[in-house]
Amino acid sequence: MTTMATPTLPTVEDLRTRALDALHAVGFHGDLGTPGEHGLQASTPITGEVLFTVPDTTAEEAERAIAEAARAFTTWRTTPAPVRGALVGRLGELLVAHKTDLAALVTLEAGKITSEALGEVQEMIDVCQFAVGLSRQLYGKTIASERPGHRLMETWHPLGVVGVITAFNFPVAVWAWNAAVALVCGDTVVWKPSELTPLTALACQALIERAARDVGAPPEVSRLIQGGREIGERLVDDPRVALLSATGSVRMGRQVGPRVAQRFGKVLLELGGNNAAIVTPSADLELAVRAIVFSAAGTAGQRCTTLRRLIVHSSIADDVVQRIAAAYRQLPVGDPFADDTLVGPLIHETAYRDMVRALEIARADGAEVIGGERRDVGDESAYYVAPTVVRMPAQTGIVHAETFAPILYVMTYETLDEAIAMNNAVPQGLSSSIFTLDMREAERFLAADGSDCGIANVNIGTSGAEIGGAFGGEKQTGGGRESGSDSWKAYMRRSTNTINYSTELPLAQGVHFG
Repeated sequence: MTTMATPTLPTVEDLRTRALDALHAVGFHGDLGTPGEHGLQASTPITGEVLFTVPDTTAEEAERAIAEAARAFTTWRTTPAPVRGALVGRLGELLVAHKTDLAALVTLEAGKITSEALGEVQEMIDVCQFAVGLSRQLYGKTIASERPGHRLMETWHPLGVVGVITAFNFPVAVWAWNAAVALVCGDTVVWKPSELTPLTALACQALIERAARDVGAPPEVSRLIQGGREIGERLVDDPRVALLSATGSVRMGRQVGPRVAQRFGKVLLELGGNNAAIVTPSADLELAVRAIVFSAAGTAGQRCTTLRRLIVHSSIADDVVQRIAAAYRQLPVGDPFADDTLVGPLIHETAYRDMVRALEIARADGAEVIGGERRDVGDESAYYVAPTVVRMPAQTGIVHAETFAPILYVMTYETLDEAIAMNNAVPQGLSSSIFTLDMREAERFLAADGSDCGIANVNIGTSGAEIGGAFGGEKQTGGGRESGSDSWKAYMRRSTNTINYSTELPLAQGVHFG
């Protein structure tokens, strides 16, 4: 569809000014090139235009960053954990002071509405607070020994350099999940962000360097490298990178996992999500529809936890679809900086083309498509779309694929067992939910033979997780866990210790020797 320019979006000059103001506020004063120069083109999905050029990290610079992090690890690992926590605590304080500055860059580069961008920075603050407390709780275990005069225990030690590869849709929070926890665990960090969000990465690096100066920590404990796939591959293949935490597509995970495993490194993978919600006849439909609309349309459908499949009991399906479609028609789509906007742009043209293709396939499979048209916002370089409800005759074909766009496929069911089977029938296993007021249905969904996802919710949507729980999924989602709970163990190595404080030398299992 051809669109005409409208005055509803800020000018590229205004967006450049916002970006520079935010970068200068957080302490970044480096050089940014003009559009078209060699390097990463820092563009904005708000208008589709390039704001600045950010220098690529060269192979030599990437080598130096990894080497610096590896050297810093030799001293950082023996720094007391509460002292390491002081660095992360100071980072959290700086994030509080610059919350609006960093959120503005998230909106500029990822297209998130202001509320969601502020929420992402708050997530960073929350995980910093969590990690500071964790720095005094890196507990091991004391285990009963079968041998008299012996003590058996487990201790946890820093792992090494942690490589972090992040995606555009959460350009700062996922880095913080990894960096905050890794740093208090005694690891050092080398971060390769999405090439679509280089400005937010520069801002985060400025803040962590400032935090290091303020508390007297080595600045090399957190390094930044920027560029395309070839730069990320240096983290994948370098034996000095003990753990690679990578967020991205299933295709990327299939390539990264075996390569890291080949050198016996560790991986933490957060990959695709094809998340479903079941709506039962007993559900509070007003609550359910509010949760569904946010989970499906928030961030323009570009979250890994976005609700993509709705499994509704046949007796209420028509009512639920009508309610969702009515809510979608009221969602303001446009400039993510505007106070009344609830749905911002898709990240780029490829995302829009993928959405169009998915809807074409759904129609060919006999689906009824409600919404999904391109909105007349800005010019042809920006891609704003209406959220889409797609009534599918069955869960086949395109429904099993993850399309990063606001498409909600709706299918019906008759029995709860059938609904749970549909929830589990896709190759991804990240997030899921059920809307019910029936305790038996809720418990059945959460049981061992219920949802097979890493996240299973009751009467809440699939997105918007708190940092206190471990985040991640199963199957093609990768199996990794980040953020809260005991996710810190992925960033450390376990040592089993036996201490003999007796004068005898009994052997385990009753073995006699000599």
